Amino acid sequence: MEVEQALEFVDKLVYDDAGKYLSDLERKVFIGSWSGLTYEKIHPENPEYVEKDVAYRLWRKLTQVLGEEVKKKTLQGAIIRAYKAKNFQPESTELSIKKEFSPKIGASKTFFISYHHQQPDANLATELERSIAKLGGQSYKFPLSFNNGLGGNSHSYQAEADWFADINQKLQQSDYFLLLLSPESAVSEMAIEILRRVRELRDRQLILLTIRVNCPANTILNHDLRGYLAEVRQREWNSPNDTPGLLEEISSLLSGKALQWENSTPPSTHRVTPEFPLPVAEPEIPSGQVRLASTFYVERVPCESQCYSAIAQPGALIRIKAPRQMGKTSLMARLLYYAEEKLTYRTVPLSFQLADTEIFTDLNQLLRWFCAIISRKLGLASQLDKFWSDTYGSKDNCTIYFEEYLLPSANNALVLGLDEVDRIFQYPKIADDFFGLLRAWFEEAGYGSGDSNLWGKLRLVVVHSTEVYIPLNVNQSPFNVGLPIELPEFNFEQVQVLIDRHQLNWQTNKIEQLMALVGGHPYLIRLALYRIAQKEITLEKLLETAPTEAGLYNDHLRRHLWSLQQHPELADAFAQVVTADTPIELESVPAFKLHSMGLVKFQGNQVIPRFNLYKFYFRDRL
Repeated sequence: MEVEQALEFVDKLVYDDAGKYLSDLERKVFIGSWSGLTYEKIHPENPEYVEKDVAYRLWRKLTQVLGEEVKKKTLQGAIIRAYKAKNFQPESTELSIKKEFSPKIGASKTFFISYHHQQPDANLATELERSIAKLGGQSYKFPLSFNNGLGGNSHSYQAEADWFADINQKLQQSDYFLLLLSPESAVSEMAIEILRRVRELRDRQLILLTIRVNCPANTILNHDLRGYLAEVRQREWNSPNDTPGLLEEISSLLSGKALQWENSTPPSTHRVTPEFPLPVAEPEIPSGQVRLASTFYVERVPCESQCYSAIAQPGALIRIKAPRQMGKTSLMARLLYYAEEKLTYRTVPLSFQLADTEIFTDLNQLLRWFCAIISRKLGLASQLDKFWSDTYGSKDNCTIYFEEYLLPSANNALVLGLDEVDRIFQYPKIADDFFGLLRAWFEEAGYGSGDSNLWGKLRLVVVHSTEVYIPLNVNQSPFNVGLPIELPEFNFEQVQVLIDRHQLNWQTNKIEQLMALVGGHPYLIRLALYRIAQKEITLEKLLETAPTEAGLYNDHLRRHLWSLQQHPELADAFAQVVTADTPIELESVPAFKLHSMGLVKFQGNQVIPRFNLYKFYFRDRL
């Protein structure tokens, strides 16, 4: 039995059982194990992670679908027996599988090409599209911005809705997502949203490939992009001379000779010590998390000082909440840097947004991943098999792992920065247990028992944007204890500080005009000041075009529009808000969700559009 045939066979069984295909790395482990390779040969970048985490989960899946225990050494025998028992014939298997699912080794492949509409991105995308067609493949080419040739604000809401729907449909039909990552697309909010969708679809074997177009490997990417691309091997394109080599690799993918762009290196834990920022510096384009060394980070008094004081306390729990792009991750990064550099604590930043969807299907799997990823980020060998026992439940096993391994492994405290915990809210069956576990650890530090000093070494920084509207037990929730930090918008004085740092000489009326449009939203303010300081646009032109497709914020607005179109109940609720002349009252769940998205703000129990920008733009579309 050939490895390709065996892989197709088990991939179909796994899909029939769980509704998901094997992940990229699981396929790599399967092929290597079938061929008798060691984990060091299969994944030399991090063999221990593959053995203790990826392979462990893979053998569990195969044990489930094959009906007998599967390990690396018994893999071939178990599959051959199951194959014979199900009376699969090679010819019929190949035909049926080709009809039922993709991607497949040696079969025709479909590429989704995402690119920025400028040059040289557009030309490269077109050349790739033509070459893929010549090689027998298929491709869908989508720019990151909607353009029906009309320009401005003249196209219909339905046209853009159809465009979004087409993206979703074509993504589901594709085998490979090919991102042309240029400096411009690297700061596109639509690129982030599409990558988020690609991440979800990777569970059904949508493989992510990246070509950096005039975007060197040392280019600083925002927080989300770094996470999404951390395990993706990338290629660079700096001139037309690089095109033939890229086409040769794509030809290999289409012919099934090699999958050279599969997952490779795990995220780096390397920390860069920032230089002290100058009071005035060259403007930098805002791109998510503000770099530690950036002079454009504005302190939120007293939020920072409260966090710095709290993190020094044994067993601290700090909860940072705000809508997206308000500076939560930037504050967490600075807090972790302070804990590491000033207090000599160990620190681990961990974003749940970057975890595979399958991690959240089972509490035991989530907690094993949680312990494994923290071990790796601390530079410790995974000891899951040693401390995980079938005698105890998964929460007990996780607690023991911390008590007997992670916390005692060094004398100094351990700070966990848990970002995007909203992701867990989507899985109520495990949310109550996971957050109850965090609450139990927090309380353990204050009991005064023999273990309280040990648990006092653990500090938790929990970051989220969504209101906690899922029904958590009030006595087990970590969201009603510890230090709550809700980041506000910038006030007038803080916006004035940013204007000075961009070396703009503005009178009060100009500041008021900009804030009347976008309030004190940190990202939208910084984006406007950057473009104005670069002389790419004037304030007058920005104010005139802002709520249109030709405006500065079109990418930001389109990202929100796409999110709303994927949740029609929220779109309907928000339509009521933007078309009303006075504050209105919504049901609590849609109101909280729209607030978490940053689209509305509360006035008592009623809501209004957060900014005039949102009111003017969405009133015409919803």
